[in-house]
Amino acid sequence: MPTILPEGEGIDQYKKQQKAKAREKDKQRKKEEHQTATESAEQNPAKSEIRYRTPWLPWALLLLTWAGIGLYIFGLGLGG
Repeated sequence: MPTILPEGEGIDQYKKQQKAKAREKDKQRKKEEHQTATESAEQNPAKSEIRYRTPWLPWALLLLTWAGIGLYIFGLGLGG
């Protein structure tokens, strides 16, 4: 014969069981993801060398500006 619980306790107990099941499933899923990530990292080691390209346009504009200022100061330009 089933146990009769006071009003509301059955639902609370059911919710607790479902939360426990969800936690266990989540732990198992995370464990599997971690194992998969570890295995793939071992098979495909990431390249540790990262190369950045310096954009040429800002440097070209800077040099052009300095050249223009130099020409202006030495009287070779329009400032005569």
